[in-house]
Order: sequence, then structure tokens, then C-alpha cells
Amino acid sequence: MAPGSPSSASAGGADGPPLTEAVLGAIEAHLRHRELRREELYQQARRLRRLAQATMTRLHVGTAEPSELAAVRSSLAELSDRLRRDGRADEPLAHDALQEAVEASLLGAVIAGGRLPGPADLDVEPEPYLLGLGDVVGEVRRLVLERLGADDLEGAERHLHLMEELTQSLLRFDTSRAIVQLKPKQDTARALVERTRGEVVMARFLARVRPGAAGGP
Repeated sequence: MAPGSPSSASAGGADGPPLTEAVLGAIEAHLRHRELRREELYQQARRLRRLAQATMTRLHVGTAEPSELAAVRSSLAELSDRLRRDGRADEPLAHDALQEAVEASLLGAVIAGGRLPGPADLDVEPEPYLLGLGDVVGEVRRLVLERLGADDLEGAERHLHLMEELTQSLLRFDTSRAIVQLKPKQDTARALVERTRGEVVMARFLARVRPGAAGGP
């Protein structure tokens, strides 16, 4: 062995193992804390997602209480704040919940006829906000179909116009998929608008030719 070369015996240090028990124990404690934090985050996100889904269902049938939307927004802000405090390493666990809570909040504003809240109003980052905005286009389509089913052509056209406006707002953004997976939402929203526009045009035509309609045969 050449003079000065480290021997296998001295590679870990002559006085003990290469890593002390304190170092290894600290790593174990960190990993346990990380696992506990991930589980808590998962459960919090799961509760928010279920609350948002239930609220949207009740919004469509007209039985949602203002307190339910307030609970969605409050829980959304709490989850967003937790992600900011704990860092974003585990953020994917909360993506779906954040997105659906934004969607429920926007749908509530649509049905109430008020101004739609922005990311700052909901205390959420722009990325999940945009994904929720993309999904609410489909929820507004449901409102169009409900109006058509009730022979409320004017209401259907009003909601179709909102779908078009929301989609145009969504199409304004052109960003990398590494930042936010927005392109699929944009494509889906555009397709839903085209399909819904065709259904409203057909309903308008049928209303004109229906016996007893104004100007009809």
C-alpha cells in the first residue's frame, strides 16, 4: 500500500462507526415526522375534497346552504396555508382537493350571480385555481342542460355565454406543463363549449318550429 493511502480500517474513522447514532437517529426522526405530516395532509385533503364534491351536488339541486360554501372556502384556505408553511414537497397529495374546492367556490358564485372570486380571494395559488376554473366550465354546462330541460332557453343562452367567457379566460394562459397541466383543461373546455353551443342552437330551432310557438306553423 502506498504511503499515505487510507486503509479499510481507517475509512470510517479510528474512533467509531462512520455515522454516529445521533446522526442516524435524527434521520429516523425526520422520516417519521415526514410520514406523519404526509398522512395528516392526505386526510385533510380527503376531507376537503369530499366536502367540495358534496357541496357541488347540493348546489345543483338548490339545497346548498351558505355555510357549506363558507366551510369549503375556509378549509381551502387552511390547506393552502399548511402547504405554504410545510413546504411543497408533498403538495401533489393536495392537488385534487384544492382544485375541487376552487371549483365548488366558483360554482357557488355562478349560481349566486355574483363576481367570481380570484386566487387571492380564495387564498390559493394560481395553479390549482386555473385547474378549478377549467373544471367549472363543465359545471356551468350542467346548468345549461338543466335550463334546456326546463324549457328556459334564455337561461340556457345566458349560461352558455358564461361558458364561452370562462373558456376564453382559460385560453389566455400558455405555460409549461411542468408548471401546471392546463392544456388538457383548455382542450376539454373548448370541446364542451362547442358541444353545448350546438345543443342550444338546436333547442332554439325546435322552439321556433314547435306548434304554438310564436312565429311557428
